[in-house]
Amino acid sequence: MTGDERPERYEYAIIGQGTAAFAAAIKADELGRSTVMIGKNETAGAVLGGTCVNVGCVPSKRLITVGNLLDKYNAKRFGGLYYSSRIESFNKIMQDKEHLVGRMRFSKYQKVIGKLKNVRYIDGFARFKDKNTVVVDGKEIKAKKILIATGARASVPEVKGIDKIAYLTNEEALSLKKLPKSMIVVGGRALGLEFAEMFAHFGVKVTLLQRSSRILPNWEPEVSYYLERYMKEEGIDIITDANIDSVSKGRSLVNVSISVKGKEKRISAEKILFATGRKPNIERLDLDKAGVKLDDKGFIDIDEYMETSTDGIYAAGDVTGEPMLEALAAAEGNRATVNALVGGKERIDIDSVPAAVFTFPEAARVGLTDEEANRSGIRCACNTVMFKDLAKAGIINDTRGLIKMVINRKTRTILGVEIVGENAADLIHEAALAVKFKLTIDDIIDTVHVFPTLSEITKLAALSFYHNIEDLSCCSE
Repeated sequence: MTGDERPERYEYAIIGQGTAAFAAAIKADELGRSTVMIGKNETAGAVLGGTCVNVGCVPSKRLITVGNLLDKYNAKRFGGLYYSSRIESFNKIMQDKEHLVGRMRFSKYQKVIGKLKNVRYIDGFARFKDKNTVVVDGKEIKAKKILIATGARASVPEVKGIDKIAYLTNEEALSLKKLPKSMIVVGGRALGLEFAEMFAHFGVKVTLLQRSSRILPNWEPEVSYYLERYMKEEGIDIITDANIDSVSKGRSLVNVSISVKGKEKRISAEKILFATGRKPNIERLDLDKAGVKLDDKGFIDIDEYMETSTDGIYAAGDVTGEPMLEALAAAEGNRATVNALVGGKERIDIDSVPAAVFTFPEAARVGLTDEEANRSGIRCACNTVMFKDLAKAGIINDTRGLIKMVINRKTRTILGVEIVGENAADLIHEAALAVKFKLTIDDIIDTVHVFPTLSEITKLAALSFYHNIEDLSCCSE
């Protein structure tokens, strides 16, 4: 910076341009504070709007929806009808997805930032000079308070031979021009499961490798077991306890050598997709110059109020680590801004934040698992109810699924719920409210539910603590 250039000064600087950053910008604008949002980060495909709208939730859920529709048509649930479907043009599917992304980026982000009277957007990389100063393209910007919301990107493990092959992450997989005939998906958590099933529905032969003994290892074992069973029934080959020893490039295939409980095995496919976690976008930030510390996993360490180790610097969203959820990032960005600009002490109750896996059927959860409740010293009780005992599941002729509810044995308060079944991502919100407001199973039972609906599964789970569900009529109170 030359001697005659003065730093730009703001009350608030937001580094990032995704969900957490936009929630922060909107709240800062509502508070009337002079704010600058500095955009670019290390996630190559994530332009204005960040990961979710560009290379995450929006494009993946569009393609998942298309794949699910194919599966529904070809499953032939109902007798007396003949219908089937096939992909006429994969390129058209991908073009439609890109048009959707473009429309949402414009309407939900570009237009929004343009209407914020107190927020200036800068398309550039920011790095810290000190705790109140960042430098963007050689220009110094000073702010009283700063929020880091640069997100995260795919993390690929260091496997022997990885530098010799062309591999996919979620970004490249969402931009394929041609469907492969076969694919290996590495990772059995949400991202890996969603992409594995999506491509399987598109007609790709999919093999999924999971390092632990089951998919979704941090979920209830019943949910993991049944979801794995359903995916296998769709033709997906799932190999658990799989450790990758090496990868290599063949003439037209990628070869993967794995060890499964001491036994060596080799599998091959046209493409390999890694869904093995994410790493924070922090390389360019020069966090040490601001005194910002990282946690033991390399993400920015924050307290319960989203403040970092440096007073006046906050962080929100995926850059702070798990759980990495779009809606949670927005909540964190909003609350961090209130805490930074008005001295608030707003926190987020993580236990009441729901999460979902958009497989088909979907899986969703909120609160504590049976194991987590016991580990925390709570004397709990838990019950599982199958979707086959739900009238609506029979009506739509898809009885796959279950709900597991965990309650405090003494107070009957609902501690946690997990669901695998049709529309689980929508059904989980009743349970989220129950966990958030410490409702009991009696509160759920006393609430009249519409019949016939899938949401009655939550009421059946509550009733199961008093009755054998198989002995009840459809509308028992």
